[in-house]
Parts: sequence; C-alpha cells; structure tokens
Amino acid sequence: MANLLIPADERDLTPHQVELVDARRRRGQLSIVIGVQALIVTGILSLWVGQDLTYSPGLHRPIFFWACITGGLSVICLLYGLAIRGGKHEFMSY
Repeated sequence: MANLLIPADERDLTPHQVELVDARRRRGQLSIVIGVQALIVTGILSLWVGQDLTYSPGLHRPIFFWACITGGLSVICLLYGLAIRGGKHEFMSY
C-alpha cells in the first residue's frame, strides 16, 4: 500500500530525484531561517525608527531605510522558503 503521507507526485521517485527533493526542502528551510532572522533584526530596528524619523535631518534616515530593507528581505525569504519547501516530510534528513 502506498504511503499516503507522501504527496502523490513524490511517491514514485528514483533515489537521485529524492536527493533533489531533499536538497530543495533544505534550501527552503534555510530561506525560512534567514527570513526569521531578518524579521528579528527588523523588530529590533523598529525600536529606533520613530526616533530616526523624528530627529534625522533631510533624507538621512539610515535606521528607517535599514529597517525597510531587512523587512523586505524577510518577506521575500519567507515567501520563497515556503514556496519551495512544499510537501510533507516523512523523514528529517538533518
């Protein structure tokens, strides 16, 4: 009987294809970890964004721009990681 925990398109893979799927899932997990770390940095930077927007002269607002960049990086990494990590894991390879 087929293992119903494995998605239908992954039930009849060769060993080489299984390695490729595992590598894709590891890249997805790595991307999610990077996204969460960037989200933590964005949260810490957000503590100083209000002060930066209030007291920085002109367009010199480095903390605000840094928070925007890390927030964007976080969203991109999280969405990319969730997209390529798809499928259910029967075994953890790490």
